[in-house]
Amino acid sequence: MNKAAKKTKPGNPASQPAKAQASGGQLPGGQLSEEQALKAQTVEGQSPEGQAVEGQAGAAQAQSEAGQAQSEAGAHSEEDHNHSHADDGHDHTHAEGPPPMDPACKREISVEIPADVVAKQQEALVQQYSKQARIPGFRKGKVPASMVRNRFSSEITSDVVEHLVPQYFREAVIKGGFRPVSQPHIYGLEFTPGEPIKFKAAFEVLPEFELGDYKAIKVEKPEVAVTDVEIDAEIAKVQEQQASFDPVNDDRGAKNGEFVQVSFEARPKGLAEDEPEALGSKTSGTEANAAKAAETRDTEAEGAAAAAETKGAEQKEAAQPVQMEEVLVEIGGANTIPEFTQNLAGAKAGDERSFEVSYPADFYDKRLAGLTFDYKVKVNAIKKKTLPELNDDFAKELSPDFQTLEDLRQRFRENMEAELKHKAEHEAKDKLIEELVARHDFPVPRSMVEHQIDLRLERGLRALAAQGMKTEDMRRMDFGRLRAGQEEFATKEVKSSVLLAKIAIKENIQVSNQELEHEIEAMAAQMQQPVEQVKKRLTEDNAVERLRDRMRSEKALNLLYSNSN
Repeated sequence: MNKAAKKTKPGNPASQPAKAQASGGQLPGGQLSEEQALKAQTVEGQSPEGQAVEGQAGAAQAQSEAGQAQSEAGAHSEEDHNHSHADDGHDHTHAEGPPPMDPACKREISVEIPADVVAKQQEALVQQYSKQARIPGFRKGKVPASMVRNRFSSEITSDVVEHLVPQYFREAVIKGGFRPVSQPHIYGLEFTPGEPIKFKAAFEVLPEFELGDYKAIKVEKPEVAVTDVEIDAEIAKVQEQQASFDPVNDDRGAKNGEFVQVSFEARPKGLAEDEPEALGSKTSGTEANAAKAAETRDTEAEGAAAAAETKGAEQKEAAQPVQMEEVLVEIGGANTIPEFTQNLAGAKAGDERSFEVSYPADFYDKRLAGLTFDYKVKVNAIKKKTLPELNDDFAKELSPDFQTLEDLRQRFRENMEAELKHKAEHEAKDKLIEELVARHDFPVPRSMVEHQIDLRLERGLRALAAQGMKTEDMRRMDFGRLRAGQEEFATKEVKSSVLLAKIAIKENIQVSNQELEHEIEAMAAQMQQPVEQVKKRLTEDNAVERLRDRMRSEKALNLLYSNSN
């Protein structure tokens, strides 16, 4: 088998992708990438239970170009409350009201910090400043308290507020029996020397509502079966992947079904000859196929929505020259652009051909769609594809786990059945969730919806970044429109999260420390990282309890699913 010849594959401009087919069984030894594993562990909804009284933090900044683009483009985030104190002898009042909140979930409290507590905190800070302050003419730790009060008035006032307001807010919400799920908005702050500090706080809580008869929800659980024909088709794909491309040494032209290995230059119709080559970097056939795979890969709904924003940039990039080396083009191939077959059939090694290709408006590569290119093609070689024989040796070459072709077929059957079962179960659970949400009408905190929109957009942007989109292109997106487009999906996801958490409580579903440990170990195995490293990352992100809550919700969903037939 000619291993070297296998490195080149048909390139993008000369071919189009085959129709999408269901993916087959995965060969043994496959592991998820870190991105896939993290994606699988993403907490879709915010954990409604176990929230600290301070409320949830704002959406985490993406530690990637995607996150940078979203934040720089003005994506939503909750801002911390900041105070500016010119002096401690003023009536500090914040007149602005709270940010948009769902009226049914919004709660407001008025808090008063006793004057003696304020005075005690001020005095403690004065003593602390006296010990640390460096003022000319005084030794460290010997600065008079009166001078500290005058010189550091605004700093002491700010420290008093920053220390006491969060503390008394926590005490007030605990006393009131509230469980905030958003950052509090502090306003109406009044701070006059010798008097109590007064302020108001607005925040959101989960709504109170009664669960309906969720146990009555039924979904169909289809039977899963894999036919011999489907297994044969998947093995045939592997056989194609193992094909060799061997040189044809006869002095003749390329025949139908053979491959020509070509290099070419292509220029958009009407482009000046001295136009700089934006797409003209020389690209091998292998690289071209990698690009093709990325360009045609499906993403989630949010990724598709974000991708739509780049249409103008793609069209601008399209009208640029293309230059590629060592691309294999199948003569008469089902996915070969007809013009390539028509002009390269019968060509010999060393021949040069010139022709034009008009790409349809719906061509899969938007950089070429609707354009006409002038091609100058040089034929470097003619090659014939040879498929390996399907026998026991073929199976052994794929993996030492297989001794016979039947072993390979059995593994494919098991993996395909597992994949189909997982897909069927996933679809059934989606329908179950849809029905569960449809049966419960209740408001949800605006902060949770905004956070879920952040998560969806972040995943979509990460997918685009992984496909090679530049940060500057992301910055040009209309994030306001993108956020509005995710509103309905995010609201449903938050509602499902709230419902499953409520069901978990009613059914007394628990996640043991051992189960949590096993889940973290599974995550580490998927990401191929040490368990302790994953634990540390989860702890630093305050994500351990969120992971436990997600597992509880998954258990609740599994309970519904098992009772739904």
